[in-house]
Amino acid sequence: MSVETIARRYGTALADVVLKTGEVSTVSSELKAWEEMLNSSDDLRSALANPAIAHLDKEKVLESLIAKSNPSRTTANFLRVLLRNSRLTDLREINDKFASVLEERSGHIAAEVISARELSADQKGELKANLEKLTGKQVQLNFGIDESIIGGVVTRVGSTVYDGSVRTQLENLREELING
Repeated sequence: MSVETIARRYGTALADVVLKTGEVSTVSSELKAWEEMLNSSDDLRSALANPAIAHLDKEKVLESLIAKSNPSRTTANFLRVLLRNSRLTDLREINDKFASVLEERSGHIAAEVISARELSADQKGELKANLEKLTGKQVQLNFGIDESIIGGVVTRVGSTVYDGSVRTQLENLREELING
């Protein structure tokens, strides 16, 4: 099973819980802090991922960290579930999916737009309006520039990519000419 599939399952399940309990901001910020802690310590991350280290020893380490950081009950239980299922090292991906599920359920969605050059305010506004019409949600656009796409835009909304780049159109044309 891919990490993305796993992250989606855990992120969605956690979103279900925190939306019912009203702990969205608390759990979100606590898990971000845990993610930063895990990413800042190579030794901790490798110890938790190492299959040669007994699960009981990993539980002791986690419980010690939980006692020191004193997270909410929901966060602590979620971390225990991740450890039990050997998914604690996937916390970054799970947090990303958790945040996107919460965003989506709130009626908002983030989109990444890559263009060959800076887009005008009118182009940005038109793109935003079209994406909002397409998704039925309020869209937060993040813009980037990649001159290698030659022209057009590549837009990523969740796991869907809309590729209107000149580079891709040229590659498709090339394939058609080669394959007849």
